[in-house]
Amino acid sequence: MMVFYTQSQLKQYLQPLKAAKKSIGFVPTMGALHNGHLSLLHQALAENDVAVLSIFVNPTQFNNAEDLEKYPRTLNRDVDLVKELSEQIVVYAPSVDDIYEGNTVATNFDYDGLDNEMEGANRPGHFNGVGTIVKKLFEIVQPNRAYFGEKDFQQLQIIRKMVAKSNMDIVIVGCPIFREASGLAMSSRNERLSTKGKEQAALIYKTLTQAQTVFNDKDVKDAEAFVKKTFESQPDFTLEYFIIAEVESLKTIAFKKPNTKYRAFIVVHLEGVRLIDTIELN
Repeated sequence: MMVFYTQSQLKQYLQPLKAAKKSIGFVPTMGALHNGHLSLLHQALAENDVAVLSIFVNPTQFNNAEDLEKYPRTLNRDVDLVKELSEQIVVYAPSVDDIYEGNTVATNFDYDGLDNEMEGANRPGHFNGVGTIVKKLFEIVQPNRAYFGEKDFQQLQIIRKMVAKSNMDIVIVGCPIFREASGLAMSSRNERLSTKGKEQAALIYKTLTQAQTVFNDKDVKDAEAFVKKTFESQPDFTLEYFIIAEVESLKTIAFKKPNTKYRAFIVVHLEGVRLIDTIELN
């Protein structure tokens, strides 16, 4: 397994593979790897000749300095996990200077309003940071396919929009959410939860599945009221938002329309950790 710390080293390694028409699958991550990340790598390995994994905690997508500081950094452990999975994976673990070359600022993108909803409304500038790093990584790796988990569904849609508007010849593959046995969506942030917190956090997915039933049997306001009531009865949780939105536009809805796909999105805080999840509704 190869580990590169600079883009020049990575490009030098990948150049002959590209010349030989080998397909490259790419999984960008911020490290603190878990089985959800490994499931993306499994798919990248299955569908491509070469799989590249990046590990980089991107400063321009954090609008909270404390959140950036607390984000887990476990590079040695991550590399060991990847090595156990396959010797065929290439790891790119750059420094901030290698990526941003002394200019650590985000580019402004036009996402046709996708960034104004949900996470964008609550985290100003976040998706400009996401678009900036993903575009830079795509330009460095030049993959045929890139793999993202559906847990960050808004991010997935925004990356698809960025790729289309930038005329990049990359297939963006959305992969199902990988969950703990309890239903808790796997996330690097889960490492900050206590054992009790992880057990409690199973309520998030349980509530989403119940809200899915309420939505399909009744309507939007009934599902919203159910979720609000559920978390009001749980003093350890703080519900930041529960939103039902159209899949394509990510616009919040008030009523169901025929022949339209919807998803529910939720953010809750538990033990000082911000946890997100999402589920298809119909």
